[in-house]
Amino acid sequence: MRISLFPLLFLLISVSVFGQKSEYSISNISDSLKQNANAVVRLSQLDVTIASQKAMTYKSVQVISVLNELGLINLDLSENYDKNRKITSIEATVYDAFGKFLKTFKRKDFKDTSVADGVSIFNDNRALYLDYTPITYPFTLVFETTLETSNTAFIPPWSPMDGYNVSTETSLLTINFKAELNLKNKEVNFSAKYPIYKTETASSISYSAKNLVAKKREELSPGFTDVFPMVYFALENFRLENVDGTATNWQEFGKWYYNALLADTEEIPEDTKNKIKQLVGNEKNPLEIARIIYKYVQEKTRYVSVQVGIGGWKPMLAKDVDKLGYGDCKALTNYTRSLLKVVGVPSYYTVVYAGTNETKDLQADFASIQGNHVILTLPVEDQLIWLECTSQIQPFGFQGDFTDDRNVLLIKPEGGEIVKTKTFTEKDNLQIIKGAYQITENGDLIGSLKISSKGLQYDNEFKKERMSREDQIKYYKEQFSNINNLTIKKINFNNDSKTIDFTETLELQAEGYAQNSGGKLMFALNAFDQNSYVPKKYRTREFPFQRERGYTNEDEIEITIPEGFVVEAKPNGLEQDTEFGYYKIEFTTLSPTKILCKRKLVLKKGIYDKSKYENFRKFLETIAKTDNSKVVLAKA
Repeated sequence: MRISLFPLLFLLISVSVFGQKSEYSISNISDSLKQNANAVVRLSQLDVTIASQKAMTYKSVQVISVLNELGLINLDLSENYDKNRKITSIEATVYDAFGKFLKTFKRKDFKDTSVADGVSIFNDNRALYLDYTPITYPFTLVFETTLETSNTAFIPPWSPMDGYNVSTETSLLTINFKAELNLKNKEVNFSAKYPIYKTETASSISYSAKNLVAKKREELSPGFTDVFPMVYFALENFRLENVDGTATNWQEFGKWYYNALLADTEEIPEDTKNKIKQLVGNEKNPLEIARIIYKYVQEKTRYVSVQVGIGGWKPMLAKDVDKLGYGDCKALTNYTRSLLKVVGVPSYYTVVYAGTNETKDLQADFASIQGNHVILTLPVEDQLIWLECTSQIQPFGFQGDFTDDRNVLLIKPEGGEIVKTKTFTEKDNLQIIKGAYQITENGDLIGSLKISSKGLQYDNEFKKERMSREDQIKYYKEQFSNINNLTIKKINFNNDSKTIDFTETLELQAEGYAQNSGGKLMFALNAFDQNSYVPKKYRTREFPFQRERGYTNEDEIEITIPEGFVVEAKPNGLEQDTEFGYYKIEFTTLSPTKILCKRKLVLKKGIYDKSKYENFRKFLETIAKTDNSKVVLAKA
């Protein structure tokens, strides 16, 4: 019996071709797009259709070639959903380096999880995500989703770049909308080095970009949204959580927000009203009244993640927080506001981008849904006091670096207002170290310190009092990492939360701090506050550099050398005054056995042109070398 091999061969070839996507082969990526790239976006296409004020559809196709393990961070294989946002389709397909099909993941392969964290005020309740672990690199993944939502208040921003160290072959965005909804957009960081093409009609807008090479992340570079092209979108006529809204500016937006989301949440039970009035008593000063109520909220409530029913935008009813004793940022802020209202003290529910995310500022010239957290603003005479209502330990009126120095939105009954939270200057962020240590004949260090921290330095340090003893010791060993064999003998804290001053008193010792060589002792006089950080050197730099916050450190340490030794060599002092900051260190001989080390370091906040980076780097390099300069003691 003769069997023809032709049909079988044809079948095998067909299957092979069917499973092959030659355009996804890594070899098709140009060398210029591979340079400096951990991943390459082969295609990013998003089509948004806004059929009405209460109906919007997203269709997304993301094709990403991951070149190495570092590129995995650019795989966002998840989609959020809730009762007003439905995922109608979701699928991921993986191809190998040659574009050969490996596997398709259907909806059933995605994990379903809660994503409500209690921090974000604009947080969807659940998500589908794919937990994918690649077998080998490079590979290409195609991620396709379709979503439908009745919330038209939030339209995601667009950027042709996916991040640092990521190239883009093709990026496309198209939004089709009803003209009467009035879609507005804001373009930032557009320049000739990022060619972007735009088309626009009365009911549509499109952006596209091709072949954008990866940019290396440089040390101290500003955030992604500060340097790469971005386009923001918003409708003037929108819907949020089944409530229609209209806003052309922040004043209108804030008024809508108050009336739609806050006005009916303020009721406080009569028993609690009476309790609050008794606590306040005859106090008339609004600031002191607020301090009393803030303490009451800290002691009565706790911060939790609210995941069911009331997550997202609208806060829990104040009476429910009163009953349950917990809430998320929206709930606890609104509860504090409602209690203050009972005793006639006005305060404002305030929307903010909190934390150290890429985006920190609400855009003052673009009224839209923004922010990820809520705090409370207390107007007192000619100043604004900021209250973090989710913390049981944060001092009254001290916000720290979670919400400092950024635009926020005050929600008032009469409308919204953009203001800026407190900016801590380098003078505010002050740490003073005073102490003494002696060096024994065999080179051991025995000393005591008093450290006072204010401003954001307080924010960094006051958490120590809530650490276990073991963690405290670990923290100090990292803080004084230049001292080997360190032993902390005694620790005392004093936390003055009213003046925002955290004081640490330490007794410590270290075996062999001074190196013994041929009977001579050598050690760094500046034992307790060495600045060793020196940023990376670049042959050429592309981006500006930024110091987000400044600070001042002042030290005064008395050193006693052992009897029978004399100073053979002592470092010279140094003073430098630059646009980046100020540094001065001096070593004064007080007596044959005592040396005084006085040091002051001021580093300023600021954004600087890339041309100044090397001068800044050399400034820090000089500080690092001088801070570690050593004294040599010889036997008399």
